[in-house]
Amino acid sequence: MAARIAQTTGAEHTAILGLGVYRPARVVTNDEVAGPIDSSDEWIRTRSGIKSRRFASADETIQSMSVAAAQGALASSGVAADQVDCVIVATSTHLLLTPAIGPQIATDLGMTGAAAFDISAGCAGFCHALAMASDLVRAGTSKNVLVIGVEKLTNTVDFTDRATAFLFADGAGAVIVGPAEEQGIGPTVWGSDGTQHHAIRQNKDWMEFFAEIDEKGTDAVRPYLAMEGTAVFRWAAHSLEKVCRDAIDRAGLTTDQLDAMIPHQANGRIIEIMARVLKLPEDCALANDIEEAGNTSAASIPLAMEALLRKGESKPGDTALLIAFGAGLSYAAQVVTLPAWK
Repeated sequence: MAARIAQTTGAEHTAILGLGVYRPARVVTNDEVAGPIDSSDEWIRTRSGIKSRRFASADETIQSMSVAAAQGALASSGVAADQVDCVIVATSTHLLLTPAIGPQIATDLGMTGAAAFDISAGCAGFCHALAMASDLVRAGTSKNVLVIGVEKLTNTVDFTDRATAFLFADGAGAVIVGPAEEQGIGPTVWGSDGTQHHAIRQNKDWMEFFAEIDEKGTDAVRPYLAMEGTAVFRWAAHSLEKVCRDAIDRAGLTTDQLDAMIPHQANGRIIEIMARVLKLPEDCALANDIEEAGNTSAASIPLAMEALLRKGESKPGDTALLIAFGAGLSYAAQVVTLPAWK
């Protein structure tokens, strides 16, 4: 008779217990980025909704920004570092293929022996990681999980590229996911569309770059982040309404029961379209952190969540729809209860 393998069970319900963010100190205006792309403040605002963004200094790294955001999440949740047994870092801009940055962040936070790993799902990374964290806690694999969305996109952008130079920025956001008395993280609706892989991408792979170095030496051009803005806009406008409605339905709610919507801060026009097609109630807060933060990819959802709470447009305990999409193309959405924040 085959031996029976025991299985664990975890918490019946999970929630976001605390939130923390890190915004780099340097504020960069549209006028500063407009010159190299022969643009203007008005052109950038009209096409993206961005007024300013934050650029990290050399001392503000993926690791240091993540640690700072995580410390805020721990403080606001009341969960001690030694009570966290897993760290998930969503990022596309940790520029080492190995090792992952997660273990170093966990060590900096004093989380001895915690599981720690990175995931790459572009701008949807935070919502992917949140889904994984909730499932880990419910399965009993982890007790409390630290989820971080962090990017230093200024390391990957060609500031003479008219399609990307004005959009992307830096920052970090973190949450603690743990057991709760009532469900605070709804079922996740996620997926991908690999036919659109070209829409947001690194414009050459590393082997191609190395071959170019051998041929051209210092004239070789490094890989940069590239985006086909029209393709992304059309895909988002066509595809995201169903994803949002499915997430709301799976949570057992209607749009009238939403207190807030927190979309990935990709483009102000996309945010407006999403709010309009969903016919959100007038009193539903709509995150628009892109005005001051730009597009921070995997960090944008927690940063936008913090902005709503800090400005008093939402409060802890409110019900919010999260929806993110990006490179892959990948997407994910879930309804959550907004947490305490610091």
